[in-house]
Amino acid sequence: MSDLEIEIPASFDPFKEASNASTPGTGSKDNVHVRIQQRNGRKSLTTVQGLKKEFNYNKILKDFKKEFCCNGTVVQDPELGQVIQLQGDQRKNVSQFLVQAGIVKKDQIKIHGF
Repeated sequence: MSDLEIEIPASFDPFKEASNASTPGTGSKDNVHVRIQQRNGRKSLTTVQGLKKEFNYNKILKDFKKEFCCNGTVVQDPELGQVIQLQGDQRKNVSQFLVQAGIVKKDQIKIHGF
């Protein structure tokens, strides 16, 4: 039995890409991150981060709210800058809207969540 060599597969970290993308200085500033956060029960919150600073976040939020019939706000985060928060799971809607409006390209959008 001592002749058997057991190879342990290398561990896979599913959050490695997300953690590298969020560290400053890695060149991920051109990507727009659309995330979902679970609140209590079935309630959820969609966050949009990484839009260029030249855009008016309040106008984009106003269009999101009108288009998706949901509420939302712009939050100033010390690490991430300005982040748009929307009520509900709006990941697909946000990504389609950003591409159709010409704000970002489809390959620049990273959708995170379950």
